[in-house]
This record gives sequence, structure tokens and C-alpha cells, in this order.
Amino acid sequence: MAALQASSLLVSSSSSSSSSGCSSKRTITASIQLAKPSKLSLVNDASAVITKKLVEELSTRNGYPLAEPLQMDVSRKDRVLEPRLSPTSSVEMTKKLYAILEAVEDRVEMHNNIGKQRDNWNKLLLNSVNMMTFTATTTAAMAAAAPAPSLRVCSALLFTAATGMSLVMSKIQPSQLAEEQRNASRLFKQLCSEIKSMLALRSPKETDVKETMEKVLALDRAYPLPLLGGMLEKFPAKFEPTAWWPRVSNNSCRSRGRKTFVNSERNGWSEDLEVEMRAIVQVLKSKDKQDYLRLGNLALKLNKMLAISAPLLTSIAAAGSAFGGSMATMVATIAGAMAAIVNSFEHGGQVGMVVEMYRNCAGFFELMEEMIEATLEERDYSKRENGQMFEMKLAMKLGRSLSELRDLARKSMASCIEGTEVDEFGSKLF
Repeated sequence: MAALQASSLLVSSSSSSSSSGCSSKRTITASIQLAKPSKLSLVNDASAVITKKLVEELSTRNGYPLAEPLQMDVSRKDRVLEPRLSPTSSVEMTKKLYAILEAVEDRVEMHNNIGKQRDNWNKLLLNSVNMMTFTATTTAAMAAAAPAPSLRVCSALLFTAATGMSLVMSKIQPSQLAEEQRNASRLFKQLCSEIKSMLALRSPKETDVKETMEKVLALDRAYPLPLLGGMLEKFPAKFEPTAWWPRVSNNSCRSRGRKTFVNSERNGWSEDLEVEMRAIVQVLKSKDKQDYLRLGNLALKLNKMLAISAPLLTSIAAAGSAFGGSMATMVATIAGAMAAIVNSFEHGGQVGMVVEMYRNCAGFFELMEEMIEATLEERDYSKRENGQMFEMKLAMKLGRSLSELRDLARKSMASCIEGTEVDEFGSKLF
């Protein structure tokens, strides 16, 4: 209406005399002056500035300024023209998330550097122990051929030093430490990508910041950096998968299960897709996870045996060299040669790294299992990830196409009906 009034004033002024033309010009000038925000109390407010721009754009849409709308739209907060900006809390959450992102990127660099350092430890300590063992064995053999106290003493000292270094290597397992840091670096990079995607796609909330911090702390607990006091147990009584994600409590699962369907839309989910996800969980439980737990137990037992054998053999060789005599020297020579073989197989073959790899793989399948079950327990479809997107992500993580994933689900359902076992593993990656 204000625009029609302005246009009617211009038409009436154009039909008047030349003397009234001057007054017409004055009228237009006054109208333009009224459109200026002479009294704006919200200059420092970002929303007021954007509102001003929107009003000016609308007021000059037809080429003619309006006289009144600026004061009306700025003073009325319930107008549609007011832009919907993120609240101050959202800005604070974004700042916190960026701070967490910086810490995660720093952890990636730390784990990379320490992983390289511990991999060098494994190589240098193995070479040092083997060189001392070979030298001590050669010296013991020479002492048997030409009896000399000095040769026996040198051999005994070298075997003793090799025993001490072998004990240290068996305790800390440098190859396993290096594998822990490699896994931690990879998982922190993955978390870094998740944070960047969150910042790019939507405004973070307080729950996002809390969940991200929990993920960072869970990774710190799963892959600690210090050796003294914080190192993981390398020979646990029971082989268990690595858990690098925050555990969901039973109470939260039960409360989530009591929720009702608040939305009629299923967000890409269907009953067939839920049945398919449950069938895939059964395959991951019965095939992949169980297989890696079995292999991990075997690797752990082998590593325990090798870790005990190497220092034991070098200590026997040291005692044989110290006593002297042909029989003792022969025992020292044989024990030294066997110790070198055992050390090379244990640390050169990186059996500790294999144990950690199996722990990580079993943990991956346990994570997939928990992720699918937690998603299916959420009764509010709007809080679930889109069903088609979830299915695609799961297929990529298992190294399968969508059709292969559905075939696997059909095989799992058929095996449950017929009472047979699925003839393939869920993952095609490892």
C-alpha cells in the first residue's frame, strides 16, 4: 500500500503545472530521506543490520522508495522479514568444536611421530640383541676351542646384556606399540574428518560437542601415549577387542527403547531394511568377529611363548659361558643360536603387531554391531541417520556393493531358517 501511495503521488505531481513540478521534486526528496534509518537503536546488532538490508531491497523493488516500512520492520521482532540467525550459543559451540578439532589434529601428529619412533625402537633393539647374541655365541665357541678366561667372561657379559634387552623388548613389545600408534593416528584422522563435515553441514549443538569430547577421550584411553603407568597390558589373561568409542550405557538403551514413533515419516527406513540390518549383525557376530577372536587368541599365546623363551635361552647361555668346560660351552653356543632365532621370529616377524591388528579388527566388527543395534533401538526415525545413507556407509565399510550387502542379508536369513552356516564372511576388506 505504501508503494501505491508513492506512485500516486508521482502521477499527480507530473500532471500539475511547472511551478508545482518543483514541489514534486521536493516531495520525492523527502520520501527518500524518510527511507533512511535515521534512528536505529540496533546498529551494533547483526540481525538489525541484515534486517535493514532486506527492507531497503524490498522498498526499492519497483524503483520507488517507501516512506514507512523501515521503522515498522525493525521495531517489530515478529516480522517475517527478520532473518533467522544462529543463536549466540551456536557460535560458542562452533568455537568449542574448532578447539576440539585443533586438539585432534595435534594428536594425529603426535601419534604419527611416536609411531615412527617406536617402529625404530623395534628395528634397533632387535639388531642390537641379535648382534650381541651372535658375538657372544662366537666367543663361547672360541673359548671351547682355546680355553681362555677372558673369552668366557666376554661371552657371559654379552649374553647377560642380551638377556636384559630381550626382557625389555618382551615387556613393551615395540612392534605392537607402533601398531597401536598407527591405528590411533588413523582413527583420529577419521574423527577429524567427521568434525569438519559437521561444521560444514550444520550448526553444532551442545550435545555434538559433548559427544565429540567423549570420542576423543575414548581414543586416548584405547591408545595411550605414555609407557610408564599408562601402557596397555601386552599379555592379558583374556584376549578382548579394542574399544576406541564411548560405550552406550544400558539405561540409555532402555530409555531409548521405550520411545514411541513421534514421526510418521520413516526417514529412508523400512521393515525390510531393518530385517536386513539385523541379519548382517548376525553374520558379523558369528563369522567375522569370532574368527578374529580365535586368531587373536592363537597369536597372543604364541607371543607369550616367544617372549618367555628368548630371555630364558640367553640366560641359559650366559650361565653356560660363565661355568666353562666343554659341555657348558656347547650348551651356551646352542642356547645362544636358538635365542637369536626366537628373537628374530618374535620381533622381526612382529608377532606383537599381529596381535594388535587382530584386536583392532575384532573391535571394528564389535563397533559395527553396536552401531547397527543402537540405530535400530532408536524408535524416533527423525533421530536416526537416513536409512539409505546408513546402508551405503555400512556397505562401504564392509567392502561390498549394495547388491552384495543385500545378498549377504538374504543368505543370513536363509541360514537361520534352514539351520545352516553362512558360507562367507561379512567383510571383504580384511
